[in-house]
Amino acid sequence: MQLGVCYYPEQWPRTMWADDAKRMVELGITHVRIAEFAWSRMEPRAGEFVWEWLDEAVATLANAGLKLVLGTPTASPPKWLIDAHPDVLPVRADGTRWNFGSRRHYDVCSEIYRRECLRIVSAMAERYGRHASIIAWQTDNELGCHETVPSYSPAALARFHAWLRRRYETVDALNREWGNVFWSMEYASFEAIELPNLTPTDANPIHLLDFRRFMSDEVASFHREQVDVLRRYAPTADVLHNFMGFFTTFDHYRFAENNSLDVAAWDSYPIARTESIALPEEQKARYARTAHPDVSAFDHDRYRAIGRGRFWVMEQQAGPVNWAPWNPVPAKGMVRLWAYEAFAHGAELVSYFRWRQCPYAQEQMHSGLNLPNNELSPGGLEVQQAAREIASIPEFARLDAPTQAATAVVFDYETQWMFEIQRHGKGFDYQALVFDYYESLRELGLDVDIVSSKADLSSYRLVVVPSLAVIDDALVAQVERGSAQWVFGPRSGSKTEAFAIPQQLPPGALQRVLPMQVLEVESLRASLAPAVSIDGVDGIAMHWREHVRANSETRVDAQFADTWPAILTHGRVRYVAAWLSHALHRAVLQRAAQEAGIATQLLPEGLRIRRRADLTFAFNFGAQQVQVPAPANATFVLGQPQLRTGDVCAWKDA
Repeated sequence: MQLGVCYYPEQWPRTMWADDAKRMVELGITHVRIAEFAWSRMEPRAGEFVWEWLDEAVATLANAGLKLVLGTPTASPPKWLIDAHPDVLPVRADGTRWNFGSRRHYDVCSEIYRRECLRIVSAMAERYGRHASIIAWQTDNELGCHETVPSYSPAALARFHAWLRRRYETVDALNREWGNVFWSMEYASFEAIELPNLTPTDANPIHLLDFRRFMSDEVASFHREQVDVLRRYAPTADVLHNFMGFFTTFDHYRFAENNSLDVAAWDSYPIARTESIALPEEQKARYARTAHPDVSAFDHDRYRAIGRGRFWVMEQQAGPVNWAPWNPVPAKGMVRLWAYEAFAHGAELVSYFRWRQCPYAQEQMHSGLNLPNNELSPGGLEVQQAAREIASIPEFARLDAPTQAATAVVFDYETQWMFEIQRHGKGFDYQALVFDYYESLRELGLDVDIVSSKADLSSYRLVVVPSLAVIDDALVAQVERGSAQWVFGPRSGSKTEAFAIPQQLPPGALQRVLPMQVLEVESLRASLAPAVSIDGVDGIAMHWREHVRANSETRVDAQFADTWPAILTHGRVRYVAAWLSHALHRAVLQRAAQEAGIATQLLPEGLRIRRRADLTFAFNFGAQQVQVPAPANATFVLGQPQLRTGDVCAWKDA
């Protein structure tokens, strides 16, 4: 349980550096990330490196006893590079180029830019790769942020052609897989294929999907090129990237393959994320100052899997931020609570953004641990409290990594892309559906692992698949071999890998273990709300419903008022034929957990718990004081059984 901070020595007078380092250590900070936006200071003119200032910054921080994370500066190329090579700028879907003047103004497909990145990363790694205090390297910063991926540039088109050639080998095979006989879309060569933008109406969905797959691979290979350099010059350091919350532009599972990451880091801004994602307005209002109770937990659990058990929070919100539609000040206690929440989910490090609020440029309205006058901010004071607690509680020094949960939720990036390409209904957001299932499980007091559909799921007792567009034989084989309870949501098995309807109808290969067929689907405006009752809980279908036909072997557990099946079960497999209102999802999952032998407890509004080793942590995001579900003989190592808003506690069962 270590605390870190993001620091920008190039933005402050050198006379402040030593005092900053001293105060960090006094505050309880152990790790500092630097340099990820400092290319123009490292190389003010092409080929002219200036390292003296960075040498001094590294030495100052290291001499204070701090461990360093060095960021490669490729997220913000300097002006001289753009002037020399304007084609490295990314191109938007409308055909216009992004301009210089902020950050992420580059195209991951640009061969020229990749060459320039390898040059600066190699120079940095040669100089600092074996420095004893530099224990990790971060590649770039928040890859794909600000809608700079995908890029619709000539460079992207050329590399897309090569990607398609590797995937399909012949253009005839591509024409067959893409169904290009439709609307006379057949191509005579790979070079004839254009990017899927600026079409009068919808582009071919498989063209769009393959372009998304290609761009995802481009992001991963851009990162991988830097990793190969870092592995060569900094062989003992961890390599990481700082991902973002609720971000699906590229496939994070594929990104992390083949030893390309030692740690999955991510940037946690709970209140801003609550304001930004597709949540009901009532929830946004209720949790405006605390953040939704599951919004950070969701990505803690997701990135723990992507990092194969190792994850850090590289940027943690420390107060109000500047980029959401609304940016409230966090309720008292929340900055401290978010740190403990991350640790409870398995984080090794929680690093705050940033050390000091910058009084100028784009992020001057973004808080830090210090105010611009160098006084600890309200959030900084909470970090000070948390650091003192962590240092004084022996149990925190002995925490093991979290054990595998009994319950898994499958999350799939390609499903997100497919449903974005063919929503078929304005309100259908795959990630929001997954989050609703996840929230339901957490309300029932369950620990959850978020995993890929390709993961080994054999040791879970309950596997929840809110939706999975393509269900392959390997996943069905896992269902057949295991003993878990499975819950599949709507649109599961609705497509093939080539973005077509399965010949045997949805849910495709899942019919081997769940004999049923989807005959028709409908997206539902708010005025269309088919009613259903499940285990005494009344609710409706929202956004999406399917008309399904059950085989005689399959049981209909619930049906809508118009008699179409809502829940179907065959053996250990359930199918939910609609996007249900939240209480119904929770009822379905509670029954499935019960049949899996997993104990549940409906928690009070806003309360969440998470177990790590022999400790149970509890967090109150709600407006009312709550009693935690600790046994009478529990020993509290942190806090008390009654939690006010923003309070946290941890206990050991006797």
